[in-house]
Amino acid sequence: MSKVLKYTKPGLNQQTRFEKIHTVIFENSKLASKLIAREIADLILSKQKKNEKCILGLATGSSPISIYNELVNIHHNENLSFKNVVTFNLDEYYPISKKNKKSYHSFMNYYLFSHVDIKKENIHIPDGELKKNDVFNYCKKYDKKIKDFGGIDFQLLGIGRTGHIGFNEPGSSVNSV
Repeated sequence: MSKVLKYTKPGLNQQTRFEKIHTVIFENSKLASKLIAREIADLILSKQKKNEKCILGLATGSSPISIYNELVNIHHNENLSFKNVVTFNLDEYYPISKKNKKSYHSFMNYYLFSHVDIKKENIHIPDGELKKNDVFNYCKKYDKKIKDFGGIDFQLLGIGRTGHIGFNEPGSSVNSV
């Protein structure tokens, strides 16, 4: 029996009593990736039908690669258009050139953007080439740009080996810049 991503309130039974957010556990990552990609594709389509932008928050790392592969497959096999999609990536290395093969600009182009019909002006990835004293103001403008688009419709996150999300390592301060 395949799982679905249908929302269920956490903490309703003995198995989920300690959960604070809706959680679905899958037998394998391939099935999870297919269902997550399908949920993203369905969101893009529903926004297209309303003539609205679909605002995606995206992550890098090994966790989302198979989801990006599935989205590319859906784009090619089902003609899913990304023309109404606006993306905001979670993070970028600093300092790093956009052209560096280890940059998240390169990562996203390699795994997703170069394979779909997303408009270049709709791709937002933090700039790793800023001067150090410009980083704080850049981040404030990046956040404002997300707000100006109405917020994120779907945020895709990866989880690192230490349980971190977006380089927020366990035990790290929220005020470290």
